[in-house]
Amino acid sequence: MSGERPEVERGGGRGGWKQDPAGVQSNILAVATSEFAANGLSGARIDEIAAKTRTSKRMIYYYFGDKEGLYRRVLEEAYRKIREGEQRLDLDHLPPPEALAQLVKFTFDHHSSNPDFIRLVMIENIHDGAYLAQSQLIGRLNAGAVEKLEMICRRGKEAGLFREDIEPIELHWQISALSFFNVSNRATFSRIFGDRLCRPEGQATLRQHVVDMVLRFALKSHSDRRLPAAAL
Repeated sequence: MSGERPEVERGGGRGGWKQDPAGVQSNILAVATSEFAANGLSGARIDEIAAKTRTSKRMIYYYFGDKEGLYRRVLEEAYRKIREGEQRLDLDHLPPPEALAQLVKFTFDHHSSNPDFIRLVMIENIHDGAYLAQSQLIGRLNAGAVEKLEMICRRGKEAGLFREDIEPIELHWQISALSFFNVSNRATFSRIFGDRLCRPEGQATLRQHVVDMVLRFALKSHSDRRLPAAAL
């Protein structure tokens, strides 16, 4: 593609769009997110994405290069959304257990209300994280998630509330696992066992129990509990 801006932006293109590159890209990314989440990288089609946007196929290539470039940007925006949400949480003034509880609630709620994010992560795992590895931005964004947990854990240890051996990365793994399964396996779980836990009251119960489990894992008062050898 040449560096010349496509004609669609000069004349307004579909829907009367004029000089609004940020709006055009945002529209493309929103549609592409749904398409990649529904059909995967191989199944999504640029023609279909263009047909559902207020722009053109040529404009998509102009901004994103090719389908893989668009997919990488979709991944980046998906991770940006959750990481920016975490950064907006005002946790520093809260006691460490409450700060941790608020972070867990945010993660559970974000995943529950953003199933496309979960599907994109599942698709990227099918690709062994290859496209994620190509993005320096995603690495920087996700470092912030662990840094926030490191701060909470440090304050919790200094206050004598958290186990000394608690690891922020492992804690992040636990929070992500409990919140992720709630969405990733929702269809199969509800087909097999019924949808009671998928209803609003069931989700509220699960959310609180996830908070309880993570806090029990982190709090020092529970650190001396050990499974009997026969249970290991």
